Amino acid sequence: MTKDLIQSYATRVAGASRSELIVIMYEIILSDIDSAKKAFDLNEMDIYTKDLKHAGRFLNELMGSLDYRYEISFELMSLYIYVNKLIINAVYKKDPKILETAESILLKLKYSFEGVSKTDNSGPVMQNTQQVYAGLTYGKGTLNEVTFDPNLYNRGFKA
Repeated sequence: MTKDLIQSYATRVAGASRSELIVIMYEIILSDIDSAKKAFDLNEMDIYTKDLKHAGRFLNELMGSLDYRYEISFELMSLYIYVNKLIINAVYKKDPKILETAESILLKLKYSFEGVSKTDNSGPVMQNTQQVYAGLTYGKGTLNEVTFDPNLYNRGFKA
C-alpha cells in the first residue's frame, strides 16, 4: 500500500461513522488483495504474503467487531471465516486464483455497507479531530492536505 493511499485512509477514518469505518476496512482488504495479486504477477512472493497477511488482520478486526445481539452477525461471521480460509489457502498454496471468490464476497459486502453508511447519521466515531482542508499549495498541480482547527489557537510557539 502506498503512502498516499495510507494517508487517504487515515484522513477518511478521522471523520468516519461506524458504518463508514466498516466500508473503509473492506476497501483496505480489497486493496491488499489487489496488491498481492500484482506482486504475485511480478514474482515478489514476500510482498504477496505480506499483503495477504495484512488483509487477514483487517478481516480479523471485522470479525472482532461483530455484535452478536443481532442475527446478521452470525451470518457475517460465517462469511468472514470462509474468506479468511480462502486468504490463508492463497498464501500457503501460492495461488492467487483462490482470491477471486474472496474478492467477490467482499465486494458484495462492501456494496451493502456503503448503502447502510449513506443512511447512518450517527456522526464520526473519533471526536476532537483536526479538520482537513485540501488545496493546491507550493507545487504546480500538486495537491497537499493541510490541517487547521480554529479552536486550537494556542498551538505552536508564541513569540
